[in-house]
Amino acid sequence: MTQLLRVRRARVAFLHDVAMAAASFPLALYLRLGDATPYFTRDYLWEGTALFALCAALAFSTVPMYRGIWRYASLNDLVAITKAVTLAVLLFVPLLFLLTRLEMVPRSAPIIQWFLLIAMLGGPRFLYRIMKDRHLGNVLSRQGVRRVPVLLIGAADEAELFIREQQRDPGAPYKPVGIIDEKGGRVGREMHGVPVMGSIDDLDAILERWRGKDGRPERLVLTRERLDGAAVRRVLEIGETHGLTLARLPKLSELKAGGFSGGALSVRPIAVEDLLGRPQIPLDRAAMKGLIEGRRVLVTGAGGTIGSELVRQILDFRPSEIALLDASEYQLYLIDLEAAERAPDLPRHVVLGDVRDRGRIEDVMTRLAPELVFHAAALKHVPMVEANPLEGILTNTLGSRIVADACRKAGVACMVQISTDKVVNPTNVMGATKRLAEAYIQALDPVSRGEGATRFVVVRFGNVLGSTGSVVPLFQRQLAAGGPLTVTHPDVTRYFMTVREAVELVLQASVVGVEDQDAAGRIFVLDMGEPVKVLDLARQMIHLAGLQPDRDVRIEFTGLRPGEKLFEELLHDEESQLPTRAPGMTLAAPRAGDALELGAALDALEAAARGRARADALARLAALVPEFTPDPETLKAARADAAPNSDAAE
Repeated sequence: MTQLLRVRRARVAFLHDVAMAAASFPLALYLRLGDATPYFTRDYLWEGTALFALCAALAFSTVPMYRGIWRYASLNDLVAITKAVTLAVLLFVPLLFLLTRLEMVPRSAPIIQWFLLIAMLGGPRFLYRIMKDRHLGNVLSRQGVRRVPVLLIGAADEAELFIREQQRDPGAPYKPVGIIDEKGGRVGREMHGVPVMGSIDDLDAILERWRGKDGRPERLVLTRERLDGAAVRRVLEIGETHGLTLARLPKLSELKAGGFSGGALSVRPIAVEDLLGRPQIPLDRAAMKGLIEGRRVLVTGAGGTIGSELVRQILDFRPSEIALLDASEYQLYLIDLEAAERAPDLPRHVVLGDVRDRGRIEDVMTRLAPELVFHAAALKHVPMVEANPLEGILTNTLGSRIVADACRKAGVACMVQISTDKVVNPTNVMGATKRLAEAYIQALDPVSRGEGATRFVVVRFGNVLGSTGSVVPLFQRQLAAGGPLTVTHPDVTRYFMTVREAVELVLQASVVGVEDQDAAGRIFVLDMGEPVKVLDLARQMIHLAGLQPDRDVRIEFTGLRPGEKLFEELLHDEESQLPTRAPGMTLAAPRAGDALELGAALDALEAAARGRARADALARLAALVPEFTPDPETLKAARADAAPNSDAAE
C-alpha cells in the first residue's frame, strides 16, 4: 500500500509538471507578443504545445525531480527543476526548428518560456511549503560543511528541521547521509537532497551495504519524539551489531525555537524511557482541566514518585488550593519548593503527617475541606514490606481505609486510589495489602454514590520507571560503579510505564470515574503495553552507556527474593474486562464484598497489626485475600517473632 501511494503521488506530481509545461508555451508567446498572439493558427499552437509537453515529459523523467517531498521543498529542488526545464527547452528548440524552422517564433520566446516554466514548477512547491510552515524563513536552505555522518531514524518534521540546520550552518557538527522512514511511506524520496533509504525492516541490510565504504554513518539518530519502544529497541540492537551508537534529537519544540544556532545543536543520549516509548494516547485535557480547575485538591504521598508528578500536573490545571501531605519531612520540603516555583501565586498547604494516624487525617480533611483527594501514599518496595509486614498492613490497607473514611466523613467529592499490578494473585505482603485496600474502596464506592456522597476511583498499573526502589535507578547506580548489574532471574518480566504517562492516565481515569455511573465500584486498569524482560532491560542500559554486556559489564543473577514473582498480571481471572470511553485503559469488574462485613474484618486486622501480632495479622490478611499465600520465609519470621511473646506471657 505504501509503495502504491508513493507511485501515485509521484505520478500526480509528474502530470502536474507536464500540464504546467504544456501551458507554458502559449503563455510565453502571449507574454512576448501580447495581442498579436491570435495571429498564430490554432493548429500551430496545438502542435507546439504538444511537442513541448512531450519534450518536458522526457526531460522530467530523466532528471530526478520526484524524490523530493513538496512539504520540504528547498534549493535542491529548485536546482533539479532548473536542470529539467533547461533540458526540455534544449530538446524543444531543435525539434521545433526541424518542423517550422522557427519562422513564426520570436527568438526570445524560448528564454521567456525557460523563466516562466521554472516559476510555474517551483512556485506551487514553495507555496505548499510556505503554507505548511506558515513562514518564509529557510525556504532556500543549502548543504553546509560536512562533519560526522549520521543516519536519521524518522522522516518527519524533526528530521527536516535537523537537516536544514546542518546544511545552513557552516559550523554544524553533523552530516545527514540518509533517512530511515519508520512507516515506509516516503522511501525512495529525498529531503533536502538526503535520500529516504528504507524502513526499519531494511535498516540492517542498508548498513550492511554501507560496510567498508566511504561516507558510512558513524551514528544513528532518532528524530521522532515518540517512537514505539519495540522499534527503538530493535534499532538499538541493529546499531550495536554494526558498531553504531544510538542518540536522539531534542524535542521538536526546542528545534523550532532555534536555540541551537551556531552549530551548538548536540544530539542527546537515548534514555531508558525511549526504549519503552509508546504512541501518544489521546487525552481529554479539557475534561481533566474541568475536573481540577478552581477546586481544592489534596495529594497524599506528595513527595513520592507518583505523588510528586500528580502535584506537577495538577498545578498545571490551576486548582484553587493544593494540600501536600507526606510522612517524610525532606520529600515534603522538596515538592513544596518545586510547587512554589511552578505556581508561586497558588495557595498551598504543607501537611506533615502519616495516613495511619486517624486523628491527624480527619483533622486535615475537616480543616482544609478538599474537594478532590489523590491517595498515592503507600509502601511499595516488595522485599522491604515483606520484611516489615505490619507496616505494610498499617500503611497500605488501614491507611487507605482511614483516608477513604475521612473523605466520606468530610464530604470530599472524589477520592482516587493509586493501586498496583502486584494486587493480582499476590505472592507478597505488599500486593495483598494493596489488594485489600482496593476491595474496601470497591465495596464502599457504590454505597457512597448511592447516598450522593464521595465517589471513589481505583486506578491500577504496573512499575513506574525511575520510581524510588525500582530497578532502573539500581541499574544506573551499578553502572556508575562499573557493575555488575544484578537481576533476580533470567526470565523475570515486568510491566513498565513512564511516570508522566501514568499520571496523565490517572487524571483521565478520574474524569471518567467521576462522570460515569457505570464505573461505580470498578477498577480502572491502565494499558501497560507488553511486559519487558528485566534481563533485556539491563543489557540495553549497558548498551546505552556505550559498553558491551558480559564483556565490559557483567550481569549477575541473584535469585528471586521472598514474595517476588517471575511475572506480573494486570487482571485476576475472575475480573472481567469492560471497555471505557477513554482510550488507554479498561474497567475491571469488582471482586468486592459487603462494606460493613469487610469493615469489621479490617477492625480485627487493625487490632492485630497495632498490637504487633505479626503471625495473627498475616493469617487475617491471608483470610481476607484468598489468593494470597504468605511466603514461607515471611511466616517463619512471624512465628519466630511471636515465640518470645509467648514465653513472656507464661
